[in-house]
Parts: sequence; C-alpha cells; structure tokens
Amino acid sequence: MGKQGTLRRARTCLSSVTLQGISDDDIVSMFEGNSNLFWAERFGKGSLGMSDLWVKQCGNSHTGSFKDLGMTALVSQVNAIRKKKPGSISAVGCASTGDTSAALSAYCAAAGIPSIVFLPADKISLAQLVQPIANGALVLSIDTDFDGCMKLIQEVTAATPIYLANSMNSLRLEGQKTAAIEILQQFNWKVPKWVIIPGGNLGNVYAFYKGFKMCKELGLVDSMPRMVVAQAQNANPLYKAFQATKGKDIKGSFSPVKAQTTFASAIQIGDPVSIDRAILALQETDGLVEEATEEELMDAAARADLTGMFNCPHTGVALAALMKLRERKVIEADDCTVVISTAHGLKFTQSKTAYHASEIQGITSHFANPPVKVKDQLGSVMDAIKNKFDI
Repeated sequence: MGKQGTLRRARTCLSSVTLQGISDDDIVSMFEGNSNLFWAERFGKGSLGMSDLWVKQCGNSHTGSFKDLGMTALVSQVNAIRKKKPGSISAVGCASTGDTSAALSAYCAAAGIPSIVFLPADKISLAQLVQPIANGALVLSIDTDFDGCMKLIQEVTAATPIYLANSMNSLRLEGQKTAAIEILQQFNWKVPKWVIIPGGNLGNVYAFYKGFKMCKELGLVDSMPRMVVAQAQNANPLYKAFQATKGKDIKGSFSPVKAQTTFASAIQIGDPVSIDRAILALQETDGLVEEATEEELMDAAARADLTGMFNCPHTGVALAALMKLRERKVIEADDCTVVISTAHGLKFTQSKTAYHASEIQGITSHFANPPVKVKDQLGSVMDAIKNKFDI
C-alpha cells in the first residue's frame, strides 16, 4: 500500500471532514493498520471451550498500539493545516498513560512537527516512557494522575496555538474506527457476535461502534456485534454505573472515581472524557460492562501467553472479562468473539517479569513460569529437564 497505510486504504470510509484538504503529500503514515486477526484456537478450545475466538492484535503496529490508527489521521490533518496556514499550529500535545504519547511523538517526528506530552509521573512503563523521549518530544512528567494531566493539557491548548491530540478529538476516532472495518473485512463481512474492548478513556469504544455502524449503514453488513467494555477493578467508573442500574440508566448513575494503581496502566482513568459516547455505543449494541481484579487480569494474560500470545495487561483485562462472561454462559461456546488487544506485550516486560518471579504483593501468580537455575553440569541440566517433561 506504499507509505499511505490506513488513510489510503480507508479513504472511501473516512468522513469527508476528516480528509478535507489532505493530499497524498500531506499524509503521515507508518504502515499502520491491517493488523493480524489471530485465531486463538488453543486458548479458546482449551481454556474456554470456544471454537470461534479471535484476538485483533492492534499492538502489531509501528509504535506498538492501536493509537497509531488515530494518529495517522490527526497528524496528517495537522500537517496539511500547517502547510496552508504557517504559524497556525505551533505544536501538538496530549495527556497520556503511555500509548498516545508514543504514537503522537513518532508521527509528529516523521512530519517534523513539535510534540509535547503530559505524563503522570511514575505511572507508565519504562518502554512507554522512552518512546516519546527517543522521538524528541517535550516530555513533561507531572506529579498527578492521567485525569490531572488531561485537565492541564486542556488548559494549555485553550490558551496557546498548541493542538490537542487526545481522543476527544474526532480525528483520532475517525482513524481508530478503521480497526472495526478491518475486522469485518477479515471475516469476509461476517459480523462477530461479541467484541470485547479494554476501556479507560473510552474513545476507542466509540470508535469501534462508529466503524461497525458505518458498515451497517452502507449495507456492507446487516447487523452489529454486541460490545463489551472491560475495565480494571481499580479504575472502573463505567462498570460501577452499569451495575448500579443493570445498564438501564448508565448516564444517570455515572460518577467519576479516583483511579487506583493498576498494571493495566493505559486504562487507569477515573474520569473518562468519552463517557457519553461510550454509553451511546453500549445502548446501541445491547452492550455489557465487566471488570477484572489485578490478579485476574495478570493471570488471564499469562494463561493466554502459554498458548503462543504475548499479551499486554489491558488485553488481560479483556480476556478476564471474557472468562467471566463465558463462565456465566452469557457468551456461548459457539459465539464468534473478538477480543481487542490494544498494545504489544513488549511494552510491559517489567510487570510480566515480576509476575513470573511471583514478586507482586497481594497476587498469586497461578501461571508463573520462572527460569530454573542449574549448575554447569550435565546431571543438573538433565534433572531440570526431567522435572519439567516426562522424559
């Protein structure tokens, strides 16, 4: 597809507003999109008794997360505006829990556009932190949480010619909705019964809904999947609102929470900016909300890893939600189900290493597989092998 990636492939799908005034020379792309729809055969059949379980691996992308899909749309538009009106946008900024900052800094660097990222101090992985640093962004490590960073970036962008790149910006969602279109294309326009999405700031929930809805309105499919938002128990305002009224009046019962620390750091958000749009998506798709404890999400990620995947903690949240819904028989054995994997596991090696070393306080690592220390002797090596395998 050449350098144009998602925007070139999806040009007929994205709204005219999104692509207004953008030529091929304005497009900033990193070959994003078209990520693998992985048939999780061993995990589905062995752990859940499911034959039609799939994982959309959005983390198989340039910066390692689904955020690339939205950032190619946003930065391309900014690139076009800066060329037409020099001085109108001095830089692009975002608040981030890690993945947005990585995508923004990379795409801005490719276009020669200054970027600024507001990060909550000591609340993201080292791999996520080093990405914007390496790409030359101004990295502000702020003594607050994501919600505090979000408040500050909104104040800054309101007072300066710095362009806001968070998911309240519709350009991001126009790019991210292409993942839903990809799923339908990869299924040859068969609609899955369920799509399970990790939920933090909730923009991605609405983006997937937009993609599915657009395909239905165009007559490409005749239905939409039921959507499940999976939240970490330590940052679960939508789950609490859903449970309070059994999904009948989510908006009326919603209240922000103070997000507690979770290994699923990208969704450690207590006051999501896209709450109203996510509620609409749930209502329109007869959706559900589920949660996962820290032990549940880490165990789910590790259990699926044993079948060949390498999951981020956020995917662990979605997998744990699936396991609960499957146990309650809400999701049936033959339901075609897609779990959205939002980021690559390599961004979270610290937490995965701690899990397998059983070093996480308050968590039992049920699927830990630590290295076995042996002496430099054939006998010691053979003993270790025999202890593991029936040889």
